Amino acid sequence: MTRLPPIRSQLPRVQECLLTWYARHARRFLWRRADASPYTKLLSEVMLQQTQTARVELKLPVFQQRFPDLKTLAAADNAEVIRAWQGMGYNNRAIRLRDCALAIVRRHKGRIPNDYDQLVMLPGVGPYTASAIMAFVYNSDIPVIDINVSRVLSRLFQRQSSTADALPAALVQRLAARALPRGRSSDWHQALMDIGAQYCLSFAPRCADCPLRDMCRSADRMTARRPERRREPSHRGTPNRIWRGRVVEQLRSVEADDWLAAETLLRRLMGPSLFEADGQDERTWFRALLQGLEKDAIITIAKDAPRAEDLLLRLARD
Repeated sequence: MTRLPPIRSQLPRVQECLLTWYARHARRFLWRRADASPYTKLLSEVMLQQTQTARVELKLPVFQQRFPDLKTLAAADNAEVIRAWQGMGYNNRAIRLRDCALAIVRRHKGRIPNDYDQLVMLPGVGPYTASAIMAFVYNSDIPVIDINVSRVLSRLFQRQSSTADALPAALVQRLAARALPRGRSSDWHQALMDIGAQYCLSFAPRCADCPLRDMCRSADRMTARRPERRREPSHRGTPNRIWRGRVVEQLRSVEADDWLAAETLLRRLMGPSLFEADGQDERTWFRALLQGLEKDAIITIAKDAPRAEDLLLRLARD
């Protein structure tokens, strides 16, 4: 499908219903408060990438207490932000966030840009995060499309056969731009996200309770089907990203000036299996995992060695 579904007749009613509902039932988060600073909103947008809101609610105040402003965050080294990021996962986000703060301090005198093109040039800021900052910090009339928004708009304005179906991304982008009520960008997108998180769920939507049910073209009409999951690199049935997190978690307990032997770390992660017949395969995989973490500036490897167990490790500083 390449054409936009007809939405003109239902759009005013949808906009009024959704914004009225949001005014009464919006989820309350620190970053949605009227006095939330642009810095708080930037932190939340980075933290919310692949992390549940409940976890961000707990961690954001702690992180912001450690780094109360962009200047403080910009001055932190890698190990400091990784330690403060504990419990959030995907530790390279912490490094990118610090690099983003440093760029804002150096290029924009410590003020988060009010310009999409300048935002996407910042380290770690992609199209979604730039759009979110424009909408939630500056209330700009720009589409903000995450997986929740895409799912809600697809089902609302075009009948979907199953819960795994959605409109193509390019079409969702055009649809989102058309549906956006001018001057209400922040409330509109937050409302869509709340509907997607509470009612328009990916696999088992709660259509009977959804405030948009009477206007939705897919309500109670979709068969249940889970979307196909992409395969990701794994070892012993566990994704490598989980192993990376376990390595970082072990290194967080190492004092700033100390090192941890890779042999010790490997024993902690693998236990007796280290001495099984596939022990060499374990070490080959482990060395590649460490090299990936070093490439991402998350850990430092003290010296090169032919065997992984000869290496010394700690969290990176720069």
